[in-house]
Amino acid sequence: MRRVASSGTTPERTVRRLLTALGLRYRLQRKDLPGRPDIVFPGRRTALFVHGCFWHGHDCPRGARAPKTNADYWRVKIARNRARDGDTAEALTALGWRVLTVWECELKDPDAVSARLGREFGTRFPGQARE
Repeated sequence: MRRVASSGTTPERTVRRLLTALGLRYRLQRKDLPGRPDIVFPGRRTALFVHGCFWHGHDCPRGARAPKTNADYWRVKIARNRARDGDTAEALTALGWRVLTVWECELKDPDAVSARLGREFGTRFPGQARE
């Protein structure tokens, strides 16, 4: 478990690349906010978390996969992670922050994630027709 990175992971770097392509500027790992969000947009008061499907118990095939060894430990650990994620989102919302989550499995279609983030932040994403 020591080798599992908490920041700078491939999914996180992919999301950062998409945000930069959208022309958005951000801050990383704000330690003064609950849950230490992966990406923060201070001016927009928005916190973005990039979650791994397995580690945070997503309902996709990868996240729903149960480990075969030490299954009780992992079930409890993932349940704790999900509870902590909920508490973090509530704490940030109470402070007036908007919370967004990008799941690892969503990054299989980077264009869809880019479009979603563009809509969330009201920016035009590359390849989008002008209206």
